[in-house]
Amino acid sequence: MVRADGVKRSVTVLGATGSVGGATVDLLLRHADRFEVEAVAGGSDARALAEVAVRLKARRAVIADETQGEALARALELTGVRSAAGARAMTEAASIPVDWTMAAISGAAGLAPTVAAVRRGGAVALATKECLVCAGQAFMAEVARAGATLLPVDSEHNALMQALGGQSVAEVETMTLTASGGPFRDWSAERIAAARPEDALRHPTWTMGAKITIDSATLMNKGLELIEAHHLFAIDPTRLDVVVHPQSVIHGLVAFKDGAVTAGLASPDMRVPIAHTLGFPDRLSTPAARLDFAAIGRLTFEAPDMGRFPALGLARAALAAGGAAPTVLNAANEVAVALFLARRIGFMDVPRIVEETLEIAAGRPFGAPGTVEAALALDAEARRLAAERLPEAHFRAH
Repeated sequence: MVRADGVKRSVTVLGATGSVGGATVDLLLRHADRFEVEAVAGGSDARALAEVAVRLKARRAVIADETQGEALARALELTGVRSAAGARAMTEAASIPVDWTMAAISGAAGLAPTVAAVRRGGAVALATKECLVCAGQAFMAEVARAGATLLPVDSEHNALMQALGGQSVAEVETMTLTASGGPFRDWSAERIAAARPEDALRHPTWTMGAKITIDSATLMNKGLELIEAHHLFAIDPTRLDVVVHPQSVIHGLVAFKDGAVTAGLASPDMRVPIAHTLGFPDRLSTPAARLDFAAIGRLTFEAPDMGRFPALGLARAALAAGGAAPTVLNAANEVAVALFLARRIGFMDVPRIVEETLEIAAGRPFGAPGTVEAALALDAEARRLAAERLPEAHFRAH
């Protein structure tokens, strides 16, 4: 957007080569006359990051994987785009003063650069859910101290923000997140237990990265989103709910204390919530498909099956327990999902590992992390505990 002073809005994209980053890049290219890109950052794909940097005419490109620093520099030779590599360079790029930052680095690795973006103020579009799951209380305290504007990018939380319409959460009875149900919504428990990574990666609605797609298959993603919503909207966990909605047309519902319900609806295209945050408080045009309700015909809803998808129940319990539990939940889940994708464990071993790690952590003197640094330390310890839940007897190759 062009600011009131006539200057283009400056932006940084953290996680520029991922699925959310790609959708953000598409919008920036469509509205190139309104934005200027200060920096783009990615994980380990030097070629893809260099291509994004050149297309966006970014001033700098930073790659997290230090071993790819030289490859990135070579790819950007003679382009005028500066390059850097490593964790420190990522944090430095995130600290550059800009009007708007897309925070879309997945996993706990996204926490430090996202906090750096928050600390310098401005608007931060949050797609890195681990910031709120791993360090919710500490992260929101950083937002308050910096006076930053936090804008949710997840389609569900963005829908809730829009459905809330600026009203106080005190007027709200419940907030409900919708879930597509993932690829295994109609599968039997026995069939789910035998699922392979390629089965779990076939999401019926969304195109996302591997980790979040597996989380969608276990319904852990919806549990993590409940924890996010608790912190984003400062709402009690007992006033949060989940409903399975296979059509993925309604993304979030807000029920007010007078009985009225408002809902956020859109086609399942991440460019819709991203555009809302990129142009906020104005609206940007997107190429997303428009809803044709006559063609849709009907919208259906069902309660999530906690028996077939225990991960959602584990996340609910962690949210209710508070303290260190959400951080441990997230860390153990990241470890377990990576092992499943590597075919070292079975699908139902993912919630098993998370549950066992939570049980062990509950007996340790862990408290709620009061700082981002404490959250990262607890995350590391929880990962170690999760890894210890993996005797060779549990390994299962497919």
